[in-house]
Amino acid sequence: MSELRQDVVTGDWVVVATGRARRPNEFVRRRTPERVQPRAGCPFERLLPPAIIIYDRAGERFRLTKKERRHLERQWWLQVVPNKFPAFLPGLCPVPEARGPYRWQQGVGFHEVVVTRDHRRAIAAMEPREVEIVLRAYRQRYLALKDEDCVQYISIFHNHGREAGATISHPHSQIIAIPVIPPDIGRSLRGSTEYFRRHRRCVHCVMLEFERRDGRRIVYENRDFMVFCPFVSRQAFEIRIFPKRHEPEFERLDDGKIVTAADALRTALAKIERGLRSPAYNFFIHTAPTADGPRLPLYHWHIEVIPKTAVWAGFEIGTGIEISTISPEAAAKFLRKLRI
Repeated sequence: MSELRQDVVTGDWVVVATGRARRPNEFVRRRTPERVQPRAGCPFERLLPPAIIIYDRAGERFRLTKKERRHLERQWWLQVVPNKFPAFLPGLCPVPEARGPYRWQQGVGFHEVVVTRDHRRAIAAMEPREVEIVLRAYRQRYLALKDEDCVQYISIFHNHGREAGATISHPHSQIIAIPVIPPDIGRSLRGSTEYFRRHRRCVHCVMLEFERRDGRRIVYENRDFMVFCPFVSRQAFEIRIFPKRHEPEFERLDDGKIVTAADALRTALAKIERGLRSPAYNFFIHTAPTADGPRLPLYHWHIEVIPKTAVWAGFEIGTGIEISTISPEAAAKFLRKLRI
């Protein structure tokens, strides 16, 4: 008998189809290895002016000047640059307008790319210190973009593999700052607000306490972060990474917790890579909107990792209800046992 499980925050339903249950190793697909673009033609192989920020391998930050350019061409390890084909462009704050029964506004915002040096080495294969530099760059750009006029939400995400939307194989993340609050975040905030109104507690903290007591869905944890497969998993082997203490805003992450956050993210991705034999996946950071106001007691920033283990078919598209053929408990047990 399958189970219908409801997300306590959003109200969304998913189906855990235990009657069609698959063993974890059945999710390991025979994949044709993705063709890695040659270094010679890769747009991310060189230092790209105008780089917004640059880090070397030691995590030291540089400013790009003509005098430094030759040195930095050899030494740079991470750079943040404007997206060459942006979805949003800086401009005056947009004013929503009516078009018949519809609303629209100009796509004002910012679109940046976070590029690491190594052409083939994904975050799962990086050294811990290198992942820390990636998170520091995320935080630095978040803090800068948060102060820009009109920005209401900043999305930080990473696409790995062609199936996950990565059109360039060289590892990179993207940061997009937009003048609206996305529907997914809006629903999460409304659900979190309603739970807080009824119970005077952060629903995410309540979930973490339950997961810690239950233990079956935990994949990994360190001093500051818990890595687990959520009770209501939209995809098989979905992972969430939560700070153990109540923290609404990613940008407030201090240097000490960047170390443990990097450890948790690297471990989660390495387990997915090894256990499912390098699947395509997306990960993204969900955090409170830039104008957080009174939401601080009720929201909890986190990272979500979504492997591409299934595609939506007619039922999922027609109902919005996703079907998983492995329980999050079984997925977590499989991932937990993997050594990396």
